[in-house]
Amino acid sequence: MKATWNNAVIAESNDTVVVEGNHYFPPDSVSKEYFEVSPSHTTCPWKGKASYYNVVVNGETNTDAAWYYPDPKDAAAEIKDRLAFWRGVKVEE
Repeated sequence: MKATWNNAVIAESNDTVVVEGNHYFPPDSVSKEYFEVSPSHTTCPWKGKASYYNVVVNGETNTDAAWYYPDPKDAAAEIKDRLAFWRGVKVEE
């Protein structure tokens, strides 16, 4: 799977975990130069507290376009620290 935004490949892996239709990429598959920590957080009743990254490519920022669970609940342990995407980030094979 490949995640792209603003003509840049921001993550690529054959080892994604699909949860609720979202591909969660392992941390080592992410091009870290495109990510900046966001102060945003949300809570999922069964996965726990999500943290976010802004995706920054070619001077443009896609706010909170990536999220991950640094300390998920037991039911979501398989996605710990893996990143998923939305807000215009294209994820495809």
